[in-house]
Formats: sequence, C-alpha cells, structure tokens
Amino acid sequence: MTRAIDPVDLAARLIACPSITPHSAGVFDVLEEALTPLGFTVHRFVSGTPPEGPVENMVAIRGRGAPHFAFAGHLDVVPPGNGWRGDPFEPEIADGVLYGRGVVDMKGGVAAFVAACAAVTDHKGTVSLLITGDEEGPAVYGTKAIMAWLEERAIRPDMIVIGEPTSENRLGDVVKVGRRGTVNMWITVPGIQGHVAYPQHADNPVPKLARIIAALDALHLDDGTDSFQASNLEITALDTASRATNIIPGSATAQLNIRFNNLHRGEDLIARVRQIAEQVAPGAIVEAKISGESFLTPPGPLHTLVSEAIRAETGIKPTLSTSGGTSDGRFLIALCPVIDFGLPNATMHKLDEAAAVDDIRALARIYARIIEAALASAA
Repeated sequence: MTRAIDPVDLAARLIACPSITPHSAGVFDVLEEALTPLGFTVHRFVSGTPPEGPVENMVAIRGRGAPHFAFAGHLDVVPPGNGWRGDPFEPEIADGVLYGRGVVDMKGGVAAFVAACAAVTDHKGTVSLLITGDEEGPAVYGTKAIMAWLEERAIRPDMIVIGEPTSENRLGDVVKVGRRGTVNMWITVPGIQGHVAYPQHADNPVPKLARIIAALDALHLDDGTDSFQASNLEITALDTASRATNIIPGSATAQLNIRFNNLHRGEDLIARVRQIAEQVAPGAIVEAKISGESFLTPPGPLHTLVSEAIRAETGIKPTLSTSGGTSDGRFLIALCPVIDFGLPNATMHKLDEAAAVDDIRALARIYARIIEAALASAA
C-alpha cells in the first residue's frame, strides 16, 4: 500500500534546498526520493553549459498507454534578496502559513502534485511529471530540453497542467488558459562623442532616441480580443555611453518589452519597431530576443476537468484568464492542451514568500481530482 504524503512537509524539504537558477542544490534528490516509492520511473538528465547551465531536469513516469496526463513545473527559484523574517531556505510554519523562498513559485505546487499522486494510485493510463531547473532563468536548457527528451522517445502527453501560482484572492479563483507573448528589444542610436561646449563637433544621439521613444509610446498595437487583454509596449531602461556632465555621449540605448496577444507574432513586432526606429533615426540599431509567443488553449476537456475539480473542492467557479506573465506553457503548447493552475500568487518573488498550509493541502486534493478525471477514460 502506497504511503500518504503530506505536501506541506515535502514542500518544506524542497524549500530547504537553495536551488537558485541554475543550481539544483540537491532538490531533485528530494523529489526523486518522494516519487520512487509511488511507482514512478525517474529519469534525470543535465543539459547545457555555463553560464546558462548546466541545468538539471527530470521526467518521472508511472503507468502506460493512453490517456497520458502530465504535470509540468520547476524547482529553481529566484534569488531571495535581503530583509527576510528568517533564513529564506529554512522553512518556517507560523500561524498556519509556510514561509520560504519558492513555496509559492512553485515548490508548493510540485509537492501538492506529488501528494496527489500518492492519493491516486489505482489508475489506468499514464501520469508523469516534467520538472525543470531552468524556468526562472533563460529557459534555454529546461523545458525545451525535456521536450526534446520526450520526442526522442516518442512520448507525448495528451494534456498538461502547469503548477504555476495562478490564484489571486483565494485558491482556485483563477486559472490560466493562455499567456501573452513577450519580446525584449534594445534600440541603440549611434552618435559622435564630443564636448558639450562644442556641439558643432559632435552628434548627440539622445534627442534622436527620445523621438524614437515618443513614436513607440504613441504606437497603438490593438484593443485586445475576447481572450486577451490589449498588447502593451513598455520602455524599461535608458542608458548612454557616458556619465560625465560635460560630454555629449557617443551612443544612447533604450530597452523595451512588448507583451502581446495572439493578434501578433514576435518577429512582426520586431520588424515594426525596426521600421519606426529607422524612419525616425536612420542608422539606429535594434536587437531583439523573443522569450515566447502567445498561446491559447481553446475550450475543451482540459478546461472542464480542471474547473470541475476546483468547484468540487472549493465551491467556486474559476475565472479562465490569459493575464499576467508567461510560463513554460509557451513551449509545451506544441505538445497538447495546457492550463496553468496553482497556489495564490500574492507573495511570489517577494520577501517572506509564503503559502497557507491549508491551501497547499487543498491544492493536493484538487490535483488528485484532476488526475482521476483525466485518466477516467482509460478505466
């Protein structure tokens, strides 16, 4: 008989591993120790090289055949920063709340799913965990490497739930059925450095860059769709080649980010910004990096079983949203329908990150309901 797992205890043991991207710090050992007694075959592999790697990843599989339900998540965390109530990697429970870096994003969610797998053992079909150590970082050697591993072995899930913290005011009030795309760009306007007292011998790039910024600020991308809010462009940083007060800089750079809905593709937005920059300041250089395209899981069985599991446990009907940041769903959507659902997200990435122990345990029960419903057709 499979032993029960307390997700709060497991979450605490995961938190105790300081797994700041891309370092695993033993966290995958803790997870493997929890999964092996549950009948999972655990595959661990390392991808990448410094500085973005090496990154540890895990695929754990139990059962065989269809349907194949997968849980995706990550065990890496962002740096804790200074000013915590205690050591961010020494989990503490106080007044029914578990504190520690990563409890919300998303070690608590991973622990809840493992506990759900311990509760649901008599099933047909396949259940798996796709766990990376590179979600908070460049995401180069994480989920993409897992997908390549799956493809090499002809393994393909039928549906995936990602345990990102999507709830807002209470557990289960929001699930994410899609995410906006994101692209970062850097616009550099070259000039000629010179003394501020002799501007005739220089070429100041700052006014040119300011005109580009004004043109981009006036750019109207769209009004949103039935599924997505309007796309938005934000200037995120400005820099010049000089800090001296009496030098006209030789170059000026603006950094920007666009969060875009499914009316756009990243490459098209890059081309549009390049066109504007060249029109306003010929010779301006635009560099860009697409972090992910927008994606949407249309209404279907995955929507229904997740919503019904939440309603059965909490009594509420979740809002199906595409707001907020992106997730590794931007990659996994190439495999099958994907939905993000997890703990309340108010403290993720903050000092004193925390989750109610009751929420962690309730999330495990919801995940158990989802597993049962997802694999019911194989019975």
